[in-house]
Amino acid sequence: MYDTILIPTDGSDSAAEAARNAVELAKRFDATIHAMYVIDIGAMWPDAYEGTILNDLEERGKKAVAAVREPAEDAGIDVVDDVVTGGHPHRVILDYADDNDIDCIVMGTHGRRGLDRYLLGSVTERVVRMSDVPVLTVHEPEE
Repeated sequence: MYDTILIPTDGSDSAAEAARNAVELAKRFDATIHAMYVIDIGAMWPDAYEGTILNDLEERGKKAVAAVREPAEDAGIDVVDDVVTGGHPHRVILDYADDNDIDCIVMGTHGRRGLDRYLLGSVTERVVRMSDVPVLTVHEPEE
């Protein structure tokens, strides 16, 4: 049923919970996991495209996808990971899903906090509304 599962991650607790669920799903269907982090250049000023800020975001992205990759590989699941730069995270996620024949997207319901979330809208909500493949949303664990 599911051969390829995409986990967009921002390194948040919600994304980690989504990854745990995706690993279980991948084990059940012997699926490959694609872990991706989107560097949102639309939220940056032009001078930040090069230099320290972009490098810091790339490092954050590498850590976020590693947090998905490592437990998945420990469970015996094949993993493809990518740090992608793009203007609108939901669009980058959807394009990646199309380009890589993704069968299911698993993502957390909370990532951004505060005013950004209300001004920009939820990336997860946009992916759910616009995706051609099933999207499993996972709530952030309660403390």
